[in-house]
Parts: sequence; C-alpha cells; structure tokens
Amino acid sequence: MELDLYPILESLHILSATILFGTGLGTAFHMWMAHKSGSVEAIAVAARTTVKADWWFTMPAIIVQLLTGIGMIVFVGFPYDSPWLVTSYVLFAIAGACWIPVVKIQMDVAELAANAAKAKKPLPEEYFNKMKVWYRLGWPAFIAVLVIFYMMVMKPDLWMFW
Repeated sequence: MELDLYPILESLHILSATILFGTGLGTAFHMWMAHKSGSVEAIAVAARTTVKADWWFTMPAIIVQLLTGIGMIVFVGFPYDSPWLVTSYVLFAIAGACWIPVVKIQMDVAELAANAAKAKKPLPEEYFNKMKVWYRLGWPAFIAVLVIFYMMVMKPDLWMFW
C-alpha cells in the first residue's frame, strides 16, 4: 500500500491555518474585551494568556504552515512564481511583520498590567500607547490572512490584469 503524502500535507495545512486564524481572532477578541472592561486584573490575565496562546498555538501553526505549504508546492509542482503564491508569500510576510511586534507588545502590556494590579494602581499611559499600536497592527495582519485564505482556495490568475 502506497502512502499518498499530499492529503496529509493538505490536511495539516488546513488544520494549522484554522488554528492560526482561530487563535489570532480569539486572542484578539479576548484581549480587546479585557482592555475595554478597564479592569486591570482582567487585562493582566488576558494579556498573560494571550502571550501563552501565541507561543503554544500561533507559533507552531506558523511553522506548520510554512513546512506544509512548501511541501505541497513541491509535491504538486506548482510554479513558485504563480501569481496566487507570490501574493500569498507577500501577505504572509506582512502578517508576520505585524505579528512579531504584536507579541512583544502583548508581553509588555502583560507586565505593565500585572505590575499595576499588584500595586493596586491604574494602568500607566505606556499601556494605552502600546495598545493603540497593537490595535493598528492587528488589522493588516487579519486582512492579510483573510486574503491568503482566498488565494489558497481560488488560486486566481492575478497577472492576467497586468
């Protein structure tokens, strides 16, 4: 019995994409709702768990996405410069360029909120400044991932318009 590797790669790719998107959306919602509550203690917990989710779920999903994506390209023989793939590479890089500073911001706000909660003080202005950047970086990453989903499913011939 011969093992067909492609369905395994594709299943892992879809699963990791689901984890990546779901964790991103879920933690963003969790973090934003805690922020909007104004509760220093809730923010401290939400930020701490968001950082954990990024390391436990998002980072492994990113790695699996890269490995299975490359594996499927090689297995099927898609040209590396296919328009939908090139667009996906760029969007993946944009999402990553937004996510890396977001993780650092989440670590910083987790510490700021934990310190404020421990001292029974309000959140410092630095927290609010960091959250503004966090919010602004989240949108391009979110939109990039949505467009990547479209590219993966539809594989449009984008260069036909040029």
